[in-house]
Amino acid sequence: MITVIGSLNMDLISIVDRYPKLGETIIGKEFHQNFGGKGANQAVAAARLGSSVNMIGRVGEDSFGTQYLSHLKNECINIDNVEPVTQTSTGISSITITEGDNLIVVVPGANYELTPVDIDACKEQIESSNVILLQLEIPMETVARVLEIASNKGITTILNPAPYQEFPSEWWDMITYLTPNEHEAEMLMNSPSFCEKYKEKLIITKGKQGIAYHKNGKDIFIKAPEVQVEDTTGAGDTFNGALSCFLDKGYEFHDACYHAAFAASLSVTKFGAQGGMPSLQELKDFTG
Repeated sequence: MITVIGSLNMDLISIVDRYPKLGETIIGKEFHQNFGGKGANQAVAAARLGSSVNMIGRVGEDSFGTQYLSHLKNECINIDNVEPVTQTSTGISSITITEGDNLIVVVPGANYELTPVDIDACKEQIESSNVILLQLEIPMETVARVLEIASNKGITTILNPAPYQEFPSEWWDMITYLTPNEHEAEMLMNSPSFCEKYKEKLIITKGKQGIAYHKNGKDIFIKAPEVQVEDTTGAGDTFNGALSCFLDKGYEFHDACYHAAFAASLSVTKFGAQGGMPSLQELKDFTG
């Protein structure tokens, strides 16, 4: 079983021919409203690949929140610990897409109402998990409390360090794996708390190039398959959810990374953060 603790956002997506210059207004081509947020995206990715997934997070007591709870139920994700809060709105992401790439602004809203006290209330669920998956779109003190609980029980923890923030040095020993992109990896390895022994905790996503990790003194690279790119939004989230899924299923580390890399590549062939996330059968068909 996987427990995902993280954000739930409504994605407000504009498709344009080009990005506007500072102070410029341009006419967009299309607008879409999709379910997003790194936490929920990763939960959906894992659930579609067949894992049992629990989600812990917060939404607003608004129409976006109501829609999201219904959506997660439809994705067969346990939402017993996804609660509406009245004092703020559901988080949103404003996404602008052009030429297969994107710019994203996140307004956290209710995501920042998830507190360490809330985590303690979910302690039993967290301790019964095989894999804990986290990101940094919720308060840092909340992430820290999850890591403490998981570390005390020896549970596999995956931290997707996005959006990048410096974290306390004691986190390194509590985290099993970190999944930065190339820019986040550079910042992590240049941070004061980083040392060489932590290098094997990093699984670096490199977009269309694939992924890289370090094992037994060697750099290992898994090449991504070539695909026709429709939308890169959510590729990293697909990787994280898929990695959690295959580790949860008992795959060897390299095999889990390999299948997760292929799932991420498949996800970019369709529109939307969750729109391209594959089922297990779709991934099997894709990998042959």
